[in-house]
Amino acid sequence: MNSISTRAHDRLGLRTSPIIFFGSAFLIVLFSAGMGLFPGPVQTFFGSIAHWLRYDIGWFYTAGATLLVVFSVGLAMSRYGRIKIGADDAEPEYSGLAWFGMMFAAGVGAVLMFWGIAEPMNHYANPPMGDKAFTDAAAWQAINIANFHFGIHMWAVLIVPGLSFGYFTYKRNLPPRVSSAFHPVLGDRIHGPIGRTIDIISIVATVFGLAVSTGLGALQINSGMKYVFGVPISGMVQAAILAVITAAALTSVLAGMDKGVKRLSYANIILAIALMLFILMNAASTSDLMRSIIEASGRYLSALPVLSTFNDSFGHGQWSGDWTVFYWAWTVTWAPFVGMFVAKISRGRSIRAFVAASLGLPTAFVVVWMSIYGFSAITSDRASADKPGTGGELTKTIVDDGRVQDALFQFLKDMPLYGVTATLALIVIVVFFVTSIDSGALVLDAMANGHEDMGTRRQRVFWSLSVGAVCAAIILTAGDNGLNALQEVIIVIGFPVMILTILQAFLLLQALREDAGAAKPIRTRQWKKVLPQEEYERRAAENSEDMDEYVVLPEFEIGTEPEYETHTPTTSHTQALAASRAAVSIGLTGAVASGKSVVAD
Repeated sequence: MNSISTRAHDRLGLRTSPIIFFGSAFLIVLFSAGMGLFPGPVQTFFGSIAHWLRYDIGWFYTAGATLLVVFSVGLAMSRYGRIKIGADDAEPEYSGLAWFGMMFAAGVGAVLMFWGIAEPMNHYANPPMGDKAFTDAAAWQAINIANFHFGIHMWAVLIVPGLSFGYFTYKRNLPPRVSSAFHPVLGDRIHGPIGRTIDIISIVATVFGLAVSTGLGALQINSGMKYVFGVPISGMVQAAILAVITAAALTSVLAGMDKGVKRLSYANIILAIALMLFILMNAASTSDLMRSIIEASGRYLSALPVLSTFNDSFGHGQWSGDWTVFYWAWTVTWAPFVGMFVAKISRGRSIRAFVAASLGLPTAFVVVWMSIYGFSAITSDRASADKPGTGGELTKTIVDDGRVQDALFQFLKDMPLYGVTATLALIVIVVFFVTSIDSGALVLDAMANGHEDMGTRRQRVFWSLSVGAVCAAIILTAGDNGLNALQEVIIVIGFPVMILTILQAFLLLQALREDAGAAKPIRTRQWKKVLPQEEYERRAAENSEDMDEYVVLPEFEIGTEPEYETHTPTTSHTQALAASRAAVSIGLTGAVASGKSVVAD
């Protein structure tokens, strides 16, 4: 505890794990400084790696996301689905509406505002699976693909880490870190160099994932301000937008989970639904939109098996690399943050309920959202086309000119009360990103600390500022290539996190088998509360708590083992027990002895 990092940590008045905190901070500062001082070489470096990941091994992202869907559904349907996230007698802390609102706002709420119109329009003009552009078949293919990218697969990538966090943090009482999910294979080494490396990678990836999303939001907000208020589009304006979003997030994150994140999530989900209903009621044909919602549901489910494995093989992976690989890489960088966040708010719910709600409710909402926005946008584009079978004004802006960030606000121009609806859309976008940053800062702080007790304010401030700094570094140095630069960075960062996420699924199953045994009804091991060594020593020195309740090395309570054990966790206790056993036992019979005697140790 007397290392340089520890001394620096104490002088700064922090209360976290020095190596993880400073290691993560160093990489974040290094990237931000590199982008500021050497933008060309840094962008070239990320661009070359991103190109290889996109078009040479993009199939790995496709297979990985589909594997996570199969795993989460299979786990929910298995006997392990009855196990609760948390203690066996735990009860849900949040109501269903509050739970869904926080989960959705932290997940893909902001992303839907950006891509809800832009993506269907892109695929409508350039169908990747053989249909002729601007036809009814191309329109349905576009909506199917948009639902695929934001539906079950996206949420499976997010909730598998959530299940892992929930189990290891609230069932085994391990620190709220990604490394805790590797306890079945690492054992006590989750506190060592390997565990710290996993945590640093996860924290840095989360910062970059949030930064990319915030960057896209800044581009879209700048576009909306141009449409509504005539504000010019420039890097400096986007930097100012980032500063305002970060400042608002700081205010919320300092208020905490219940006062900040919960209230913002409540308000924003209501505003987003109000905007969607306004579009529904003012569409060219509300009855056609209602039909499209029902039809889109069936078409999405029927297309899901093909889309789950589609890799654009005859196109050499070009389309899947541009779209699907980017989405899964982007989503998986959110996985540590969203996973821990949804695990925290889902404590007390069973695995089966968690998976069913986390996959089913957001996907149903996405289908409704994409039907209303996508179908309306395609109808509007057809009305502005010069002749049937060609693109209209939205196609020209989004596809021909590549101004993806303009999509929502150009679409709203054809609606009544444009000034009101565009302003409302700006508010929804801003609050979505504020919610993402503040909930992300709370989770990042917990991951660095190794416990969920509120740390010092300066730590949460640092994590909020780090998201804004990384985003500003990319936006200000990329110029007009800002969107491509954001995508390239996230694809590179997402690759190691996808590997860790897939491993988490297998290790979660291993932990369930260890704790539950093979008998019914399920009885699980009960684990002691684990603290990082530095936090344990601080609390022991303060002498303010009963330290018998805490341990540094993960350990379960003796006597709570399943009745029929099939697997035993690797802990210091079980290792010591194994070492104390005899190496050789020989059975002796006859006149000399009866039974067996230990003759060697």
